[in-house]
Amino acid sequence: MPRTKSPAMRREPSEIHSQSNGIVHRDGYSEKAERIPAMLDQKLASNGKAGAPGETVAKATGNDPPGILNLIISVGGIYGAFLSWAWLQERITTTAYGPNNDKWRYPVFLNTVQSVFAALSGLVYLFARTSHPHKPGRPAPIFPTSKILPPLLLISITSSLASPFGYSSLQHIDYVTFILAKSCKLLPVMFLHVTLFRKRFPVHKYMVVALVTLGVSLFTLHQGSSKKHSSKSSGNKNQAWGLFLLAVNLLFDGLTNSVQDNIFSTFRPYSGPQMMCAQNIMSTLLTASYLLLAPYIAPTFFGSYIGMSPGSELSSALTFIKTYPAVGWDVVGFAVCGAIGQVFIFHTLSTFSSLLLVTVTVTRKMLTMVLSVLWFGHKIKGMQWLGVALVFGGIGAEAVLNRREKNAKAKAAKAKLLSDAGQDRKIAAEREGKKEL
Repeated sequence: MPRTKSPAMRREPSEIHSQSNGIVHRDGYSEKAERIPAMLDQKLASNGKAGAPGETVAKATGNDPPGILNLIISVGGIYGAFLSWAWLQERITTTAYGPNNDKWRYPVFLNTVQSVFAALSGLVYLFARTSHPHKPGRPAPIFPTSKILPPLLLISITSSLASPFGYSSLQHIDYVTFILAKSCKLLPVMFLHVTLFRKRFPVHKYMVVALVTLGVSLFTLHQGSSKKHSSKSSGNKNQAWGLFLLAVNLLFDGLTNSVQDNIFSTFRPYSGPQMMCAQNIMSTLLTASYLLLAPYIAPTFFGSYIGMSPGSELSSALTFIKTYPAVGWDVVGFAVCGAIGQVFIFHTLSTFSSLLLVTVTVTRKMLTMVLSVLWFGHKIKGMQWLGVALVFGGIGAEAVLNRREKNAKAKAAKAKLLSDAGQDRKIAAEREGKKEL
């Protein structure tokens, strides 16, 4: 049988090879070299904008930079929500109701209402801004793995415990002192990182802590009678005890923030909306369980040992609201403002720079103090204003130095990527030359 000439076979370029299943693949080095510009742009974009931790699951919003309208809405939303939130918080916790001057004493109930509204708004935000990494059309899972449950439970417990201590401190200190101290969250966070995680910080952070501590000390030592009508109630106040309760509150806040950082770094990708939903759902379950079970635990030996009140906070709070309906609307408004404010914070963090968020947060707390002084009649002395300046000056300096540190890291990352890109192109070119030979 005569031999037939086979048709000429098409030779693929040397950077392409075919497997037995007929699928054509590109050579790894050439493909990687072609992807380098896109990888570099993506990396530089991520370094240039400090998004919320774990925002890799967030839906793409386009390549266009955020406009001025977006900026105005974001900043205005934070100011409006949290200034209203702070004003309602002070009014709820310090107003005397009725002829007997009854005051609101139900922090766990207030915390439960707030976490319910925050969980609901977090779910809406989760559905609107995230997508499942493996199931298109579905939001990111709130609890992606069972291993994340213990740390989430821990931050839910610490955040739930922090609020009662903070609200109790307001019975012994004024709201201006409360806001000023709450602005110093760097102190407990650094303390816990140094003691628990054995982490070391740059020298400038220790200087900032010293500056802020000096400012708070000046403000507290020169406080005296800081309210126009404080003379009637000053006998019932123990400032040292109030500061101790506030210190416990800050310690729980610092532990919450430290564990949150650990969750974001350990369970990647885990986004802000997922954290917002998970923490508020678990906090609601914890505080609601306490409200329902406390009347049954209080009469026991354990309840009396830890000093639980024999009454039911849930029924007492509902009775208080029924007696004074105005406080009920304040509680709902407080919870709504807090929930909306959290959404605006996460949106601002994922859309703009972290420096903008820090600037807005610091100025918002300053405006909160001014609003408290003007609306509720607080008086601040000259040396106290110096203490305020030291606190917010230290916080502002820390934000600027953090920004410089991030920019330096971004430049180093850019240089490394460019170096790696050159090496990959060189290797790809050498392989091409060998194949042609």
